[in-house]
Amino acid sequence: MKRFWRKSSFISIFIFIVFALVASNGITHRTLSTDIRQLQDCLNARSSGRYRDLNKVCPNTSQPIVSPTPLLPQIPDANLPEPQRFLSAIAHQLPTIPQPGTFEYILLRAYGAAFVNQQPEIKLPQKVILANEQETKAFQTTLTMGKVNGTNDCYLQKSAADAFNKAKSAARISLKSGYGGSDCTRTFATNLRFWRKYANNNTLERVRLGKETAILGVVAPPGASQHLWGLAIDLQVSSQVQRQALNKNGWFQTVENDVPHWTYVGLTEENLPLFGLKNKIVRGTTYWLIPL
Repeated sequence: MKRFWRKSSFISIFIFIVFALVASNGITHRTLSTDIRQLQDCLNARSSGRYRDLNKVCPNTSQPIVSPTPLLPQIPDANLPEPQRFLSAIAHQLPTIPQPGTFEYILLRAYGAAFVNQQPEIKLPQKVILANEQETKAFQTTLTMGKVNGTNDCYLQKSAADAFNKAKSAARISLKSGYGGSDCTRTFATNLRFWRKYANNNTLERVRLGKETAILGVVAPPGASQHLWGLAIDLQVSSQVQRQALNKNGWFQTVENDVPHWTYVGLTEENLPLFGLKNKIVRGTTYWLIPL
């Protein structure tokens, strides 16, 4: 009889353990599935830029969310004509591509080379012209800046500054003014001051109508300068060694006839044609221009 009760007790305990394991596994499975779905929602929110929703999607998240590995640069279809290749390359930077014949299209053609930059840490405005000082400041506050070595107050977006400092360490390169400030990232007011130095409202209207383009190689209209983006610098460059050092580190001349002006494109020279840019030699200076 005792043996019967011992056997019955053993069977009961065994059944209880089996049910406990099954229940535990179900709970664990449900919890794990929930965690995976929640993490996926977090990653989707992070990758889409919906940072304001993270507290709802990821409640009580104490650990930083690991974003997916950034995608490799998307090289346009080599079979596309150069204009379409360029436009497809900048589509991720500009939500709305300016229409031909518009003022914005004229400015894109003159100053848009920086939009092919593929580096995820580089930020560009979502339009080719910033309306005023307030809009310019709002954009510039989103930038991570770095200082150019050996200057007083020359700042660029950090990736651009780091690349320039590498070029500067390989070949001695001086700023146009010799000390910094307006040679690098500018305020809207500084851009406006330079415009008024070389042009006026009548000139601006002629640019808007497409009747004047030469001035764009001298000075950018207010709100349109690459210097506002932290991706341009004015330099004294006189030797091939200096040019090679700059090109090797992603810096190129992209505004025709503006000899001191250099743009941080962030690509190697052999890759520039892949993104639709065309080289043009003017009085011995090689410019990489937009094919529009």
